[in-house]
Amino acid sequence: MTDLEIAHSVTPLPIAQVAAKLGIHEENLEYYGRSKAKIAPDEFKSRKETPDGKLILVTAINPTPLGEGKTTTSIGLADALSRKGKKCCLALREPSLGPVFGIKGGAAGGGHAQVIPMEDINLHFTGDFHAITAANNLLAAMIDNHLQQGNQLGIDSRTVMFPRCMDMNDRQLRHVINGLGGKADGVPREDKFVITVATEIMAVFCLASDLADLKFRLGNIVVAKHFDGTPVFARELGCAGAMAALLKDAVKPNLVQTLEGTPALVHGGPFANIAHGCNTVIATRLAMKLAEYTVTEAGFGADLGAEKFLDIKCRSLNRYPDCVVLVATIRALKYNGGVPKDETAQENVQAMKDGFVNLKHHFDVLTGVFGVNVCVAINRFPADTENEIAALEELCKENSMPLSLSEVWAKGGEGGLDLAEKVMAACGKTSSPRSCYGLDLSLREKIEAIVRKVYGGSGIELSREAAQQLEFLSANGFGTLPVCIAKTQYSLTDNAAKLGCPKDFTVSVRTVRVSAGAGFVVAETGTIMTMPGLPKKPAALAIDVSDNGVISGLF
Repeated sequence: MTDLEIAHSVTPLPIAQVAAKLGIHEENLEYYGRSKAKIAPDEFKSRKETPDGKLILVTAINPTPLGEGKTTTSIGLADALSRKGKKCCLALREPSLGPVFGIKGGAAGGGHAQVIPMEDINLHFTGDFHAITAANNLLAAMIDNHLQQGNQLGIDSRTVMFPRCMDMNDRQLRHVINGLGGKADGVPREDKFVITVATEIMAVFCLASDLADLKFRLGNIVVAKHFDGTPVFARELGCAGAMAALLKDAVKPNLVQTLEGTPALVHGGPFANIAHGCNTVIATRLAMKLAEYTVTEAGFGADLGAEKFLDIKCRSLNRYPDCVVLVATIRALKYNGGVPKDETAQENVQAMKDGFVNLKHHFDVLTGVFGVNVCVAINRFPADTENEIAALEELCKENSMPLSLSEVWAKGGEGGLDLAEKVMAACGKTSSPRSCYGLDLSLREKIEAIVRKVYGGSGIELSREAAQQLEFLSANGFGTLPVCIAKTQYSLTDNAAKLGCPKDFTVSVRTVRVSAGAGFVVAETGTIMTMPGLPKKPAALAIDVSDNGVISGLF
């Protein structure tokens, strides 16, 4: 059965019944049909004095281009905890339409570990991403309108750094020229589009603590420079309130459920290779108030999503995870051991052993640099052999790495019971979680700290442009912000071809920009793109809808 067929084989519980599992007051539910609802802010306000439950972060080793099932593991773990009699809530990201129609074809888990309604979540859901796109493009339009209407703020049109966006992969829009035609058509200038999930509006949305904080952060977005070289903030254009109005409903967390009826808050969805890769602070905080255990995830490998979770989100959340689950797959280890992605289904114990260095590196960084309790989860795929599994179990034992074989894709929560036991045990252990750098360091020192401590590199190389941008940011009061590094997810380096655990490498920082509203500085490395393109055979080729409205092709 396909993922969509499995999802359709289950009758969802009425969403009010799912809410009741967490004790959510019915008057705080805003229904989006029978199986979806938004939760009003009053629910959190009524629980401000409620102690937080345990927080579990799910991350992974460097993946293959095929994806490794981190979301599937998160969902299966939550179902397993529920089977153990624990009140559990998921806090996940919303899928972006770009990957859904591009390389993935769906991002709501897989097999018997999914959140439903799967097709709604993967497509338009409750309209959050459309609202974010609209808010972003309102600000972009206000900038160009100000230039057209006399430019009283003295904005240098050559320095506009706030891009337009759309939530679809479209390389054609990476570099554009707008305002062409005539005087009535605007001020001509170079521009670009980024995918919605890579926008600063998405980052603001995910890091804001409430609607008031969201509006404040929107006003702090730097959009350009004045002619005197000082930053132009969105608040100077007077549209932060209008942007917040577009987002007033989107900011409320979305409640859905797993195939087994475990509650799930699916809210926000930045990429971790080009953004900070975590769901909203609002949803995570609410989940911790509602449940004994909150399971959340951070995108791509631990060098990306987990690093940004621990260095950026935890500062906004004011909380570190009680346990980190490090997902590994046999095929990803073989890929990191030099096996081409199309051959990772074939048994190759030696390649798996060679690629183990990637898993060990991530484990050592999480425990040593960040000081968190870690449990390794092998997400089992049908092609994994007993020889490969036995060899990996032995390697983990030799290196004192707690390990669990996860079969949640095939068995749902039942396949994650051992993982749940190990996670609960890890949550009961003491730890000393911390960031990998202090905010008192310079921006360059923060970038270097991540490269050396998390990636295992020897240092960084700054382009002339990046060096100038760092000087500008430090001179204008942004030097105390944390940093968000945009790089490939397939390698610890900024070169996707360097697999395993490279040593003595440098990371090339191409450009640096401030996301002052979000509260961090972005360093773009290598050839990373903020607007992805479609692959040679997009997933859109397999997606269809019947005459009676039944969708097919999501997997």
